[in-house]
Amino acid sequence: MSEVSGDEKIHLDMPVVVEGKYDKIKLDSIIDGIIITTGGFSIYRDRRKLDMIRKYAKKTGIIILTDSDGAGFQIRNMLKSRLGECRIVNIYIPDIIGKEKRKSAPSKEGKLGVEGIDKSLLIKAFEDAGVIGGTGQREMWIDKQRLVTDGLSGGENSSELRKSLCRILKLPERISSKGLLEALNTLYSEEEYESALADIHINTV
Repeated sequence: MSEVSGDEKIHLDMPVVVEGKYDKIKLDSIIDGIIITTGGFSIYRDRRKLDMIRKYAKKTGIIILTDSDGAGFQIRNMLKSRLGECRIVNIYIPDIIGKEKRKSAPSKEGKLGVEGIDKSLLIKAFEDAGVIGGTGQREMWIDKQRLVTDGLSGGENSSELRKSLCRILKLPERISSKGLLEALNTLYSEEEYESALADIHINTV
């Protein structure tokens, strides 16, 4: 079993799907890898984000890490049913009664969510699942500067161009720049990206 100590981050080759932004912030402090949030139950209505998760699941497999309450299991089970035969690794946090520091009151079931679980327990959960040990080095054919050069960042119409690109590639329009880069480098080839850019320019001429 791998041992992680100090400020060393664990490397994962599979993206981790969590519920909310505070879960993501917690995992960002211990994980070198891709972290995707469902936005809680909004994932039920977010077809593009679900499509993106499905693409990751088919290409690399995914890790699902939701809270241990009823809502967390409902989201987990929905994802499992929608993703079919894709590779899914389920990681569970223990039932710990408590309240996160930022909250004025405990959750409905009184259990800590992912954001409230001690880092050592989270690391152990990943170790027990046998997913630690990826290289943490993904092939990067596109970077932030390329987005700037191609007009997708830092320009007057960059926001609209990014939305057009996401529509063509079936990615969520509100995906962050970091999330866009991760998706492009993992899910698409440079040829697919350039073809999408060409379609955008043809339709805007």
